[in-house]
Order: sequence, then structure tokens, then C-alpha cells
Amino acid sequence: MHSRKTPHALTKRFCPTLASLGCAAMLLTAAQSTHAEQKFGFGHPISQKQLAAWDINVFADGGNLPAGSGTVAQGRDLYAQQCASCHGAKGEGGLGDKLAGGKNTLASDKPVKTVGSYWPYAPTLFDYIRRAMPLTAPQTLSNDQVYAVTAYVLQLNGLVPDDATMDAKSLAAIRMPNRDGFVPDPRPDVPQPAGDEKKSAQHKAIEQAH
Repeated sequence: MHSRKTPHALTKRFCPTLASLGCAAMLLTAAQSTHAEQKFGFGHPISQKQLAAWDINVFADGGNLPAGSGTVAQGRDLYAQQCASCHGAKGEGGLGDKLAGGKNTLASDKPVKTVGSYWPYAPTLFDYIRRAMPLTAPQTLSNDQVYAVTAYVLQLNGLVPDDATMDAKSLAAIRMPNRDGFVPDPRPDVPQPAGDEKKSAQHKAIEQAH
């Protein structure tokens, strides 16, 4: 017959193991605390030039639009070369999204979302084209080229005339048809705009100048 171990015997057997685990946990905590107070010892400060390459956000009121300009005529040629194969010769869509048309369809049973019918702010169109287009080579267009393509897409939607030239000032002054179709994000962790019609001082100054 085998005798059964008593709880006292089990305690004697496992106490050293538990003690070892406890000591290991304490040492690990102490090591982590010490490590957290020390520098990691890798990486280096980023230069302003390096930061500028990433600081390309363009805001709804035109803030951070770069210097440069482009015409509808220039944009028409660039669009034919870089964009038409996906978006259609006149922005009618294809492999890529439809860019033109859809006026007054958003409240219908079959809304057509395009730059002209849906997009709320012209400066953010510049931001998207510069950041993501053309699909096969994003961020390869110069600022002047992006202004030109933006001008042509706006012209396709009847928002600027054939002889328009887009730059930071003229682009920020455009009021898109669906600008008031968007509302601020109500979540408490999202900063909310304030002021007359929730415009920035910069945007109000641009509109007053026009």
C-alpha cells in the first residue's frame, strides 16, 4: 500500500517552487522598472527636412496647402496620361471611382457620390490626389501637377471655368455643393470646431477677400 501525502507534506514540497517564482517575479519587475528609467540607446532625432516629407496634411480650410499652381488645361493633359485609364476620360468611372456627375442624387434612392456631388472641401481633394494618386505611383506628382489635376476634376464637375488656375488661395475659396451635408463628429474624444459657422479664422478671411 502507498501512503497518501498529507497537506502538510504537499506544502513542504511546493513552498520552494512558489518562493522561487515569487522571487523571479520581483526581480523581473525591478529589472523592468530600472530599464524604463534608462534610455533605450537606439534611434536618433529627426531633422526638420525629414519631418517636412511627412508633414503633408492639407486641412479643410486650406491650411498647409503648398506653394504652386496649375491650370485646367494642364490638368486635362495630366489626367489623360495618369488618371483616365481608371476613372474614365471624363470622370465617368471605370476601374476606379466615378469622379464627375451625380448632382442632386444624394437624397435619392440611388445616390451617386462623386467629387461634385459628395466631396465637402476642395483643399482635401488636393490632399487626397497628392497623397494617393496615381494608384500605381502615389506621391510622384509635383505640387503644380496636383493643382492642375485638381483644377481639371473640379472643372469636370462644373465647379470652376475652363480657364481656371488653382493655387492655395483660389482652391480654399471654392465652396463645394455638399459642404453643409456633413456634421461634426460628436464623439467626446474628437475636438469640436467652434465659432461662426464653425469656420477657422483663416477660411473666413479668404471668403471675405472674395
